[in-house]
Amino acid sequence: MRTLFRVQPWSAGAFALGLASVFVAAAIQGLLFQVGIQLYFAAFLPAVFFAGLLAGTPAAALVVALSVPLVWWAFIPPYFEFTSPMAADFDAITMFLLLSLLLIFLADACRAAIALSDARAASSER
Repeated sequence: MRTLFRVQPWSAGAFALGLASVFVAAAIQGLLFQVGIQLYFAAFLPAVFFAGLLAGTPAAALVVALSVPLVWWAFIPPYFEFTSPMAADFDAITMFLLLSLLLIFLADACRAAIALSDARAASSER
């Protein structure tokens, strides 16, 4: 598991991974949207968790910070315009922010647990 978590949280690689996860999530969300599934943040929640797990909290925060305006612009009607969202849209954005906070804390706890497990495995090998 050590090689999976070699990305340092504040490195350029971590932010590149966060940016790549936003692009992949946007592509998946676009495909879901074309099929007719209009869950605004469906693909972005896993992107937040995996960015937090693989690259740390700052990368996950970048995913959240980029996802909200992207979804507002591209997936909330009227499409490709920044207009005032309706109450249901505000609810969706608020729920995404709260769930993202929970997922970031969960990913950080998983990173810490894996690091502790690797440290114990390394000390027991000596």
